[in-house]
Amino acid sequence: MDTPAQYGPDEGPAQKVSVSMPAGRIAAVKARVGARGFSAYISAAVERQIQRDLLEELLQAKEAEIGPPSPDVQEWAAEMFREAEALSAQEHAEPRPEGDAEWDAEQAS
Repeated sequence: MDTPAQYGPDEGPAQKVSVSMPAGRIAAVKARVGARGFSAYISAAVERQIQRDLLEELLQAKEAEIGPPSPDVQEWAAEMFREAEALSAQEHAEPRPEGDAEWDAEQAS
């Protein structure tokens, strides 16, 4: 029998798993992608989290090697995160245009 450890992150057959999450979050995902796109959406979210975890590990290793970033770089990074959070909040506040093919294409990419 195959075990998940035999495969790389994007390899191997799909397997069912049981995941618990708040009902509201499940509804939000289904509203965004429909019931049939749920697994792909969650898989993509897991991949992004793995990338973030790896980035955090790399940043910690680099900081251990050369020291923390300067205050100017820290402020610049904080500003970039604030801008990204504002854009994300704005996207979540705007209603989805129904039947807008251009919007749908942007969201699919």
